[in-house]
Amino acid sequence: MRAAVQHETGRDTLEVLDDVEAVGFGPGRVRVRIRATGLCHSDLSAMSGVLPQPAPFVPGHEGAGEILDVGDGVTGLTAGDRVLMCWLPACGSCPSCKRGQTHLCLAGFMNAGTPNFKRPGASPSEVFGFAGTGTFAEEVVVAANCAVPIPDDVPYEIAALIGCGVTTGLGAAFNTAKVEAGSSVAVIGCGGVGISVIQGARACGAAQIIAVDPVVARREAALRFGATEAVAPEELADAKARITGGEGFDYVFEVVGRSATARTAYETTRRGGTLCVVGAGALDDTFQVNMFELFFDEKRILPSLYGGADVLRSYERAIALWRAGRIDLEGLITHRVRLDGINDALDQMRSGTALRTCIEI
Repeated sequence: MRAAVQHETGRDTLEVLDDVEAVGFGPGRVRVRIRATGLCHSDLSAMSGVLPQPAPFVPGHEGAGEILDVGDGVTGLTAGDRVLMCWLPACGSCPSCKRGQTHLCLAGFMNAGTPNFKRPGASPSEVFGFAGTGTFAEEVVVAANCAVPIPDDVPYEIAALIGCGVTTGLGAAFNTAKVEAGSSVAVIGCGGVGISVIQGARACGAAQIIAVDPVVARREAALRFGATEAVAPEELADAKARITGGEGFDYVFEVVGRSATARTAYETTRRGGTLCVVGAGALDDTFQVNMFELFFDEKRILPSLYGGADVLRSYERAIALWRAGRIDLEGLITHRVRLDGINDALDQMRSGTALRTCIEI
């Protein structure tokens, strides 16, 4: 089987190998043939070491495909079913799940410490899958609740995006920040997730949506997806003064994952407004506010993990909005490559030329 492997943390490129085997099939698990997968910035963060992930590993967590086989005890799934990959499945029994905060269930994170693949004869022979999945491969074996059935009218490449970036961005606007109609919004970082935040804010009825990104192509794309204005980072202070009279925006979304941009986002949020942190950052990157401003400004600081709500319901909502023409998912896919072109896709992500690259497997 072919898969793209990161041999050690810190390498910039992946090696596409044909001697990788998916392992772990058995009771409660399913084997999935991956048909399409998106490249998410979190994959790059795992490769660089910003996000913790044992190596060697197969990146990829934003995928969709078809069930090849189901293990004993699996119900609701059969061979031939079309599914998307849920990298953060809920166990249904932990305290977070019982409270209704299924997106905070840690069961899925535990999967990341169990090898998903092996390379017979290689040393080391065990290979992990990023976030417990590893969708840059022809096949994966995952727990049954990682495979979520999708309707027949949803293409694999669209389902893959819903599996992470779209759900994360829309959910930040819908579930976490709860953007109000008529409000002002700024989105810092306009890749695939940031564009999804913009689409979510537009669907919520925001009156002004300011997209902030250093890449011209991304600013132009943001305007197509619903931003009312797009500015470079150095122009944000002027936009704040001009649009809000210097008060600040009602909602500011940080979709970069860095303390510096989070601090900018905080300063761009009005008193009593909402800063929503969507970007996944490093363990050693600390965001600071002083105790007086925290008390006096009464700004809400809301982190948003995977859309901040039950992901299964979020998937259904994204599909319903896409069917109704309220959000554009096809337009998010700006580049397409085969698995052999995975390193080209990495370059497209790093340069900012791609919103989402679809890897067809």
